[in-house]
Amino acid sequence: MARGRLTPEREAELYEAVLDLLREVGYDALTMDAVAARTHSSKATLYRQWGGKPELVATAMLHNKPPGLDEIDTGSLRGDLHAMLERTDDCQMDKDSALIRSLAHAVHTHPDLLRALREVLIDPEMIGFEAMLRRAVERGEVSAGNPALKLVPHMLIGAFIARPLIEDQPVDHAFLSSYIDAVVLPSLGV
Repeated sequence: MARGRLTPEREAELYEAVLDLLREVGYDALTMDAVAARTHSSKATLYRQWGGKPELVATAMLHNKPPGLDEIDTGSLRGDLHAMLERTDDCQMDKDSALIRSLAHAVHTHPDLLRALREVLIDPEMIGFEAMLRRAVERGEVSAGNPALKLVPHMLIGAFIARPLIEDQPVDHAFLSSYIDAVVLPSLGV
């Protein structure tokens, strides 16, 4: 995926348009034609730069992500998890939550999307989580044999999906902060 011909500003504009369309119509109804029309670009440019819709969507999702989790090291797991929250404001969390819910359904019927999301977004995030949790084990905060270690990402993603569904409330710092303190950390024995 050679992307050298577009300026960073133009790429950012394209990514925002893709994310806006995802929120408006969902993955299934999102088309390269719609992205081209919204961004005043050609479909040929989109395919040349990203290869297809799954890669474009995955890269657009990555665009708004703050730096990787591996860059967070406050000296404690609780500090690291809360620092992770501080990288994003409440408005962006709510937008991300909507996208996660939308894409969670789409990956079941579009294996190419799942593959692209894993390659671009999920696998790098998991490496960051593993590093964060490994440091907690090395510091003696968490037992290496704790079965919840492997479930931390599941717990956090579950919170993003469940709160709007169960409470009809947006995901925000206050909710996730209390969730980390009441659910994630106790499950790890912290």
